Amino acid sequence: MEKKIALLRGDGIGPEIVDSAVRVLEAVAAKYGHKFTFTPYLIGGSAIDATGKPLPEETVAGCLVADSVLLGAVGGPKWDTLPGDLRPEKALLGIRAAMELFTNLRPAKLYPALKGECPLREDIVAAGFDIMIVRELTGGIYFGERGQRWGKYGEEAYDTECYSRMEIERIARVAFETARKRGKKLTSIDKANVLESSRLWRRIVHEMAEQYPDVACADMLVDNAAMQLVRNPAQFDVIVTSNMFGDILSDEASQITGSIGMLPSASLGDTARGLYEPIHGSAPDIAGQNKANPIATILSAAMMLLYSFDMATEAKAIIDAVDRVLAAGYRTADLAHGGDAVTTTEMTDLILKELK
Repeated sequence: MEKKIALLRGDGIGPEIVDSAVRVLEAVAAKYGHKFTFTPYLIGGSAIDATGKPLPEETVAGCLVADSVLLGAVGGPKWDTLPGDLRPEKALLGIRAAMELFTNLRPAKLYPALKGECPLREDIVAAGFDIMIVRELTGGIYFGERGQRWGKYGEEAYDTECYSRMEIERIARVAFETARKRGKKLTSIDKANVLESSRLWRRIVHEMAEQYPDVACADMLVDNAAMQLVRNPAQFDVIVTSNMFGDILSDEASQITGSIGMLPSASLGDTARGLYEPIHGSAPDIAGQNKANPIATILSAAMMLLYSFDMATEAKAIIDAVDRVLAAGYRTADLAHGGDAVTTTEMTDLILKELK
């Protein structure tokens, strides 16, 4: 199988971790008889420095002709004073919109070897947890009407939460299908006791649930969900929620896994093409020092193999290799707590050794 992969290395540690994932993908190609062609494009701060834009037209065009896209990270203090429409982070919203990606899949899994890293009590996480958060990506308050004006109390600003039936139905369908392939349990998160948009969300999810009688579906208010994630995370299998709630809850879930450096994500639309990226940031304080944890990006590459290329065996091989390296006690600096730490390159080498 031949596949074209667009590489968006981005800023900070982005180039290092993407290069690690590329090495793993090359090893997979060699082992299983595939051919992956990698083409780099600029995005974020590096694109601003080179072109004056966070998302050049060439990058968009390249991603649209690729079979899938691997992204590192964008942003850094160098560009923090730029106007909002010129910030590196603006490129993320732009590329997701250009690729018509409306679903964000963000797994939060506690690896057995990392239970000691979890900030929750041992009895809470004794059985571990494996959660898939399905976040709506292109609607809601992040894309609603917004502005500033003068009101009764002077200057004010507003942002509007709005969801259509079509947007709710398509993300709910993804969530139900995902739950059907996992533990057949779906929790829909909303704020239906206050928000009209959440009431529509809940009603449509209930309608969709009738099409999936094999999936147990329940509602939960977002404030309760935030508490339940730290009280009993193992109760969740698949979570589906809106753009803003998903943004917040997935970051909370990342912290109870022990390290944000371990967590991948996938952004998907109606086609096989997806955008895959680690959920952590650009970490400019350690950029270029060979200290970054490459595992989240490597696991993002595994998600690419699974969701975009239908290579389940190859994806599992990567995940199993990561499991074995962690079980053997190897840790990058974010997990070593001042003890012996392996470098980005060394961690990648260890995973490659297990993979081969």
